[in-house]
Amino acid sequence: MTHHYETLQIEAVDAAILRVTLNRPEVGNAMNTQMGRDLLDFWTSLVADPDAARCVVLTGAGTRAFCAGGDLKQRQGMSDADWRAQHLVFERGRDALVACPVPVIAAVNGAAYGGGLELALTCDFAYAADTARFALTEVTLGIMPGAGGTQFLPRAAGERRAKEIILTGQPFGAEEAQAWGIVNRVCAPEALMEAALATARVIAANAPLSVRQAKKSIHHGLQMDLTRGTQFEIEAYDRLIGTEDRREGVRAFNEKRKPRYQGR
Repeated sequence: MTHHYETLQIEAVDAAILRVTLNRPEVGNAMNTQMGRDLLDFWTSLVADPDAARCVVLTGAGTRAFCAGGDLKQRQGMSDADWRAQHLVFERGRDALVACPVPVIAAVNGAAYGGGLELALTCDFAYAADTARFALTEVTLGIMPGAGGTQFLPRAAGERRAKEIILTGQPFGAEEAQAWGIVNRVCAPEALMEAALATARVIAANAPLSVRQAKKSIHHGLQMDLTRGTQFEIEAYDRLIGTEDRREGVRAFNEKRKPRYQGR
């Protein structure tokens, strides 16, 4: 997969792992319209071609910020119509990330404020540097979270904690984020990327069709009651029975060797 973007750096770390870096460090990797378009294009490309990678690690350039949220300098003086048009790009990028069949790990290397925290929440899970700070500050700016914050945060941290975070707009640290279920692991800054990549390699070594089906089952099952969720799960499971990867996994187990999954 070859991509060249103005605001993103795409790197193939291993054959099956992509590292995506938000690349506007001079403004805390704040999201302008171009970054929104670049992310939309990238996530959409993985929806269309999930074989391009088995796992993605998303991080920010530099050490100061993962993503400082929307670029308020660009938004200064925007007409209402221009604001809505820009936000539609952000919304479509979020929806493409939600639909992405490839697992995405956020490696939060610094501040994740506003849309930056929403972006991390939209990923499948997140690791954070112990120096990272988090906040949904929208209500202090006359708006509210609009890229998934009011939906993903309650699912991660619970309704009461989410209301406290969103309605106060106050920042919190990485240890609190881990305790509240917002990030999975807290690392020293210098160890963050390797920790995220190590987990990405574990995921990438598993059967890719199984990983995609399991991710889809979790995501859609959470939108259903338990009965329908378990029915959806077995439909996802049944699609794997006829795959070569399923046969290879059983052969490898019985032959006491590592499986060689081909994604088919």
